[in-house]
Amino acid sequence: MQYQMNKFLFAMILTELEDAVGRENCSTRVIDKVTHSVDYYWLSRMWADRGCRMPEADFVVCPGCAEDVSKVLKIANYYKLPVTTWGAGGGTQGGAVPVCGGILLDTKRMNKIYDVNTESMYIECGTGCVYKHVEYAANEVGKTTMHYPSSLTCSTVGGFLAHRGIGVSSTKFGKIDDMVLKMEIVLPNGDIIETSPAPKHAAGPDLNQIFIGSEGTLGVITKAQMRIYDEPEVRRFRGFLFSDLSSAIKAGRELLQKFKPSVMRLYDQAETSSLIKKIVGVDRKGAFMNIAYEGVKELVDVEGKILLDTFGKYGAEDLGSEYGEKWWKEKITFFYPGHMMDIPQMFGTMDTIAPYDKIEKIYWAMKEAVESNFPQARFIAHFSHWYEWGTMLYDRFIIDGKDVPADPVEALRLHQAVWSVGVRAAIANGGVVNDHHGVGIKLGRFMKEQYGPAMQVFEGLKKSLDPNGIMNPFKLGL
Repeated sequence: MQYQMNKFLFAMILTELEDAVGRENCSTRVIDKVTHSVDYYWLSRMWADRGCRMPEADFVVCPGCAEDVSKVLKIANYYKLPVTTWGAGGGTQGGAVPVCGGILLDTKRMNKIYDVNTESMYIECGTGCVYKHVEYAANEVGKTTMHYPSSLTCSTVGGFLAHRGIGVSSTKFGKIDDMVLKMEIVLPNGDIIETSPAPKHAAGPDLNQIFIGSEGTLGVITKAQMRIYDEPEVRRFRGFLFSDLSSAIKAGRELLQKFKPSVMRLYDQAETSSLIKKIVGVDRKGAFMNIAYEGVKELVDVEGKILLDTFGKYGAEDLGSEYGEKWWKEKITFFYPGHMMDIPQMFGTMDTIAPYDKIEKIYWAMKEAVESNFPQARFIAHFSHWYEWGTMLYDRFIIDGKDVPADPVEALRLHQAVWSVGVRAAIANGGVVNDHHGVGIKLGRFMKEQYGPAMQVFEGLKKSLDPNGIMNPFKLGL
């Protein structure tokens, strides 16, 4: 049934939401709606920068627990209101933008640390926790989460789970989906469920992996058990300079067949001569790679020898530990104002991933596609998360502000065109739509291009769990 929202019905719905979570936790103020309409998605920031208003929610609601979320979703289903979940607003894909209005579900009140379990090595927390606070809780008992993304201080547990995020130590410790043991989820109909009590089992498909990466389209994750680790006895760094990408990728692949460093970051010539030169101080031609390896000292000693022997075979110049240590110290500085690209520039990170036999081909194809179709764009990249079978490409395009149209619609057209060319080049050469920033509304149009008939699996889950289609509409290609 379609209906026209009116002042009386609006007021009635508001009172129901206030009854569900408390009047003080509901807002229809313009300032709250505006601040929950712009995340770190470039188009949302550009739109606001040009003096335009992004789509805004009708209601901003701040639940404190799964029971609150359940009440809100039951109300939303009854009135057929869209629901968009908001963590800390640090996403780059527009996944938290309430493009259809309705209810904006701000999760940051669900920020309780419930348990720090040093026997089973996990922290149980609300998904509204900023991840740095989870790290602090682990540090208080001599442990660590080993999850150090650039947005550690400004993104929530739920945000990382919803977009299948990753941190700089992923080569040894994995992505966020490797770090979660168990979750509490509120389904679109308001039912509260828990995934299995252990993450590895043969009792059917893994429910964790159905909801991780679903970007709020299948339900709301409200609580999670996240793994913690002993602090490493030693952590060592080594910087290397390779003459070219090919030899560096081959060296990295061989190293991963022998042991897993925690950090492997390989920068192409363009990024070595820009960001690495500016922040780390390497002013040389070539491809810079930083390695961190850590753990028990005796094992780390052996790993250091294997590292030097392996990279020596590929002509790597050993730059010692100084550059690597500086990289670790400044790893978040790369994203601070003055170092990171920002408006009025147009920019984006088209991260993809593929097996070793395809990844370098993808790099050159994307570089050619972007730079030949858009001569005003620069293309820089690094390879930052590695596996035994392949690695990911963290590539960026940058267009200087003078070359970005002043008209917001024309700027949007240019932005979409660059993304279309770049992502399609990745897919055509064996890559995926995205590695760890998610899909959101930015990349949803490419999901069917990647999956083809397999997309019906996601669509079937969506129709079954969310028959009214209220959960984060137009995100993830659903």
